[in-house]
This record gives sequence, structure tokens and C-alpha cells, in this order.
Amino acid sequence: MYAIIRTGGKQYQVAAGDILRVEKLKGAVGDTLELNDVLLVADGEDVQIGTPVLDSARVTAKITEQGKAKKVLVFKKKKRKGYRKLRGHRQQFTALSIEAITA
Repeated sequence: MYAIIRTGGKQYQVAAGDILRVEKLKGAVGDTLELNDVLLVADGEDVQIGTPVLDSARVTAKITEQGKAKKVLVFKKKKRKGYRKLRGHRQQFTALSIEAITA
């Protein structure tokens, strides 16, 4: 059984027991979340597709980590003008452990 969920403007395919890194969500490590934006649930041959979401479907997840990703360097330069900028960015993320999918 798997589901397609939407969070942080992205879509993810998840199954029970998966570890997933998503855009930062509110909550502390150990908290349980219920993700309501479920777009599709598939259980073998039985497939339910939402228009755009399934109202009855829920994905239960537990927060396992709140952290920052590796640094991404952004370098800008204009030739022959002496213009150079170097910026670093670390995106915040939430690691989720998918516990259950209810259709």
C-alpha cells in the first residue's frame, strides 16, 4: 500500500515505514502529524484518485528530525565589472517517519 501526498509544494510517494525529508513543518521531534493532502492511495489493484485530494484518506507520520540541509553556495559575477557575490544557504527540513496510511 502506498500513497501520494502533497506538502511544501511538492509531491511524494510514501509507504508505511518510509523515512522522508520534507520542507520544514512545525512541531518537535517525537510529535505525530496527520497529513491531509493525500492525492492518491493504491492498495494492490484498488486505486483511489482524488479530485484533487481524497477527503477520507490520512497519512500519519512521526517527526524524527528537525535540521538543516548541506550548504548550497550561490555565486554571482559580471565579467569585467568587478562585481562578485558569494552567498551560502542552508534549507531547513523535517524528517518524517511514515507510520500508517488510512484510506
